[in-house]
Amino acid sequence: MSELSWQRRFDDPITLHVGGHLVTLEDAATYITELPKKEAAEPEWQTAISELMLAVDRNGPTMLARIGFMKALNRHYVREFNSSRKHPHWGRRQLK
Repeated sequence: MSELSWQRRFDDPITLHVGGHLVTLEDAATYITELPKKEAAEPEWQTAISELMLAVDRNGPTMLARIGFMKALNRHYVREFNSSRKHPHWGRRQLK
């Protein structure tokens, strides 16, 4: 593994909930190594680790590593449907 591969940047930096940004693959690896062992053993983090290693070892796309990392960070977040954003389309369809 070369130092250059760890210094590759994400396409978009990862913003953490506690503040701060992860800009490079090395930043993400440092964040993961500082996690408690029990949390790092969860499947979401294991996927993020494997995608990170693919990006470094095999010069894979950093976007996959970012997606895996974001899914692991937001694993407990449940999206809720916001009905106020849905515009009703009642009425008859207009023919041309």
